[in-house]
Amino acid sequence: MQIRFFDEADRPFLRTLYLAARRHNWTWLDGDDWQLEDFDAVILGETVLVAELDGHRVGFAAVLDNDNFLHSLYVDPNAQGQGVGSALLEKVQSRFSSTGALKCLQQNQAALDFYLKHGWRREAIGESEQGKYVLMHFPLARRASGNGRR
Repeated sequence: MQIRFFDEADRPFLRTLYLAARRHNWTWLDGDDWQLEDFDAVILGETVLVAELDGHRVGFAAVLDNDNFLHSLYVDPNAQGQGVGSALLEKVQSRFSSTGALKCLQQNQAALDFYLKHGWRREAIGESEQGKYVLMHFPLARRASGNGRR
């Protein structure tokens, strides 16, 4: 699997992937108004990492680097369970300069379980247009060198 930076040529496919993944995973929401162009607004100003498996785009993650905030992580429904999400998440986590954060919809139990399995911790509950979300943190381990300060 290869994780690389977004290239403009990825946009048409990732628009489709984003729409398909939301429809597949967010079944409790009415997605009638969702459009391919929603992807463009979601990644605006973010660093986007693209996962490829056997030469095919299978997922992406979008990060606000300055905030160590994982804004989006989506995997093609046909590629779920193949380690794509884990590979993207590990790459994102390696970019954090301090505690990482994300918001995960509370009804998305599969995603919550995924993040908890990867060492993320529940911090708080909030409310969004899509319903309640869980604010999660990924605390960086103390640095092995030096005195442990960040």
